[in-house]
Amino acid sequence: MDKLHIIYVDDQREVLSALEKDLVFFEKYISIEECESADEALDVINEIYKNGDLLVAIVCDHVMPEKTGVDFLSDINKDDRFTHTKKILLTGQATHQDTIKAINEAGIEKYFEKPWSSEDLINTLKKMITEFIIKKGLDHLKYSEILHQETLFQLLSNEG
Repeated sequence: MDKLHIIYVDDQREVLSALEKDLVFFEKYISIEECESADEALDVINEIYKNGDLLVAIVCDHVMPEKTGVDFLSDINKDDRFTHTKKILLTGQATHQDTIKAINEAGIEKYFEKPWSSEDLINTLKKMITEFIIKKGLDHLKYSEILHQETLFQLLSNEG
């Protein structure tokens, strides 16, 4: 119950491997799930929800067969079960129109072009995880090692 998860979705093995290396930073505290398609990711997400766990973030490629990352993240954005889930779009091929749709319909918090900076991705996720934990009222002390300290300070200061 209340186990935290991050999923990452891409149809290319080399991208999944690169994301796995970046996300290992969080593994001590958060379950990291790899998916090769939007359909697989949806199955994993439904299982997370069914188990009473929490989906903190989705890192998703845009250009994938069958369903684009923007369409997938738009579906997640419309699902009331995941109103606090953070969404990151990765792509090297999005058009201006895709980017607008990602912001307006998918509610993405961050957009990274491939290749991305590992440091920037980790730092962004630290901020997002911190926001998620505070908004959900979870014990932030339990996760202090992976939280973004400045964001944590700002959020806790605003609560008082």
